[in-house]
Amino acid sequence: QVHLVESGGGLVQPGGSLGISCAVSGLSLDHYAVAWFRQAPGKEREGISCISAFDGSTYYADSVKDRFTISRPNAKNTVNLQMNSLKPEDTGVYFCATPPPGGLSDYCVDFRPESFGSWGQGTQVTVSS
Repeated sequence: QVHLVESGGGLVQPGGSLGISCAVSGLSLDHYAVAWFRQAPGKEREGISCISAFDGSTYYADSVKDRFTISRPNAKNTVNLQMNSLKPEDTGVYFCATPPPGGLSDYCVDFRPESFGSWGQGTQVTVSS
């Protein structure tokens, strides 16, 4: 059974930095991409970053490009998201997700939530002074 557990959320001031992590069990990230999504109250879930298992390519939504960095340190079954220059509009619940089993599981196909089959429970990130 696949489990994804996010950790590291919290309260941070605007302009600050925060790192969150996604620990995955039940599958190998050597063969599955991992994406980060976030959801603010009253808004749809937004895909913000993804790392490919095929070649380690990384992808970012325009809203976080040049501020957030996704990584998979030491090729372990954990993916990190380093968030810098945080803004109040970055506030939300952050989720990690993996694609369903299949030929495209290595790839970051798109940022549509329906393209991902397993999800963590989320971690709250609040950017406020």
